[in-house]
Amino acid sequence: MTDLSVQLGPLQLRNPFLSASGTFGHGLEMKHFVSPDALGGWVSKTVTIEPRAGNPAPRICETEAGFLNSIGLENRGVQAYLDNIVPALRGSEAVIITNVGGASPDDFVTAVERLEEAEEVDAYELNLSCPNVQGGKLPYGTDPAVAEDVTRRVKDVTKKPVFSKLSPNVSRIGDMAKAVEAGGADGVTAVNTLLGMAVDWRTGAPGLATVQGGYSGRGVKPVALRCAWECARSVDIPVIGCGGISTLEDALEFLVVGCSAVQIGTASFANPGLLAELVLELPAKLQEAGVDSVEALIGSIRTPEGV
Repeated sequence: MTDLSVQLGPLQLRNPFLSASGTFGHGLEMKHFVSPDALGGWVSKTVTIEPRAGNPAPRICETEAGFLNSIGLENRGVQAYLDNIVPALRGSEAVIITNVGGASPDDFVTAVERLEEAEEVDAYELNLSCPNVQGGKLPYGTDPAVAEDVTRRVKDVTKKPVFSKLSPNVSRIGDMAKAVEAGGADGVTAVNTLLGMAVDWRTGAPGLATVQGGYSGRGVKPVALRCAWECARSVDIPVIGCGGISTLEDALEFLVVGCSAVQIGTASFANPGLLAELVLELPAKLQEAGVDSVEALIGSIRTPEGV
């Protein structure tokens, strides 16, 4: 029997598939398409201390190979998450990872301190890399010292695993991964969306009210795969691959380059049941390749000498 389980830092996942933050709500909204217990884990939509209305419309724009978004971390705040979402998570056999965002390092710390009361939350993912807040600036996701500081400060207030989500909009993402590892991160999520934009040449109107936003979807996969590989070979902590994954083969490529798990995001908009389908397809695909466990595939890339 093929072993689908993976070790993600201190967490044991039944399989390597996770939802990507911001694309599946908090998971409960999609339970009619994907059973909460079918996946290795659920990653929530970003939770901030106070409610956020998000950015003005239009804030989603379809492109040739994916779409742009500038949602702006719309959410009802940490108290609403504790009151309305957490109780519904009780009894789930999947790992629950709560994604946390903030406008300052103190915000991340305060949000995690508030969430510590929820035993149902197994781990945190720090959103250091969303391009849709603060006018497109990425202070946490582009400055290694700041990313390390935020990660360390959060680790000081929790014993639960902390995964830092990185931005691809940097020149040396391996250095970012090393920084959060130095800050105590239990793992890295690679990567968030690329900065992009669209414009109607006839009217001159941009596709998004914020002009630029996060580009995701199938077109970003080669960039995301390279980022994940660079992170995996730069640090000793596990990497979660994310970006452009829409087929089982895509997911397996991320495992081969060194990821311990993968997140599926934009592809779920076209096929809400995709995550469950990939879990079902995985055993036969591995057996066909003569692979008896997912762990055996992780990091099996054959790079030329000197690369």
